Amino acid sequence: MSNWYAVQVTTGKEEETSLVCRKLVSAETLQECFIPRGERMRRYEGAWHKEERPLFPGYLFFITDQVEELYYELKGVPELTKILGDGSSFIPLEEEEVSLLIQMGGKEHVAVMSSGYIEGDQVIITSGPLQTLKGIIRKIDRHKRTAVVQMKMMGRLQDVTMGLEIVRTVSYTHLRAHETLSDLVC
Repeated sequence: MSNWYAVQVTTGKEEETSLVCRKLVSAETLQECFIPRGERMRRYEGAWHKEERPLFPGYLFFITDQVEELYYELKGVPELTKILGDGSSFIPLEEEEVSLLIQMGGKEHVAVMSSGYIEGDQVIITSGPLQTLKGIIRKIDRHKRTAVVQMKMMGRLQDVTMGLEIVRTVSYTHLRAHETLSDLVC
């Protein structure tokens, strides 16, 4: 079975480094090299535009079952700063971390925008990868349309910014005498 590994690279050069790795490392050694990305909305030129950004800036992820060969082939890539390990060997991502990456981004490794609404003081996620991660949302920025999620990745807790569109807010004070909350919720 193949393991997943994280490699630290120069932040901002993830794409460039990924291309170099794909060229220099043999297909027998490297099954996949990828950058987990997340869709986010960004406003410019008077309109909102969907963009993809790295979920873990400064990291590339590799899938291989030949980690020793990968190590020797990666020595020729100057942009790599550190392969995560304990000093004497590489440490693969834990099974839970791999499952989380697959759950968030699927086979394309892209976490799509999530959407939801606010009901009172609670956020209800209706679609997207945050639907299953909602218990670990630390912060929501409605203006930037993002949520900061805390997750264990690469052996430590990390804050990851993901796209979240809040489509409406339901306030209990806005209910008329004859309405119930279920009348407002689709």
